[in-house]
Amino acid sequence: MTAVRKQIKLEEDEDAAQLKFPTEFKNADALLISEVHMLLKVRKEQSEEMDEDQELSAVFNKTLEYTEKFSFYQNRETIKAVRENLQNKNVHKFEAACLANLCPDNYEEAKALIPSLEEKFDDDELNEILEDLKTFKDFQ
Repeated sequence: MTAVRKQIKLEEDEDAAQLKFPTEFKNADALLISEVHMLLKVRKEQSEEMDEDQELSAVFNKTLEYTEKFSFYQNRETIKAVRENLQNKNVHKFEAACLANLCPDNYEEAKALIPSLEEKFDDDELNEILEDLKTFKDFQ
């Protein structure tokens, strides 16, 4: 098989909309933007405590700003509760990260953004999940 055919076959086997991922991602977890924000904050604090002469890169600082802007969950307890809630509702870890990061307003928006939810949940179930996420976001 030529390299081009292998690449085409590989691309056919991978489809996030159908929750088909490469084998490297089989045991990987998708991080929430809030989790990335916490990790970056800790790294920045460590850098400041060590009084490093080397400044953090522009990419690091822009990523920190981005995560600060789009981080919906402000503490570890809330993030843990969000993850547990989604896991209890049998939401795939990729779908869970997408739902928690995007915070769609309603089931139509969620299904448009995350096509794999279409067959998995009826509209009422999905609205319940979204209401739970909104509650976590509002009351922390």
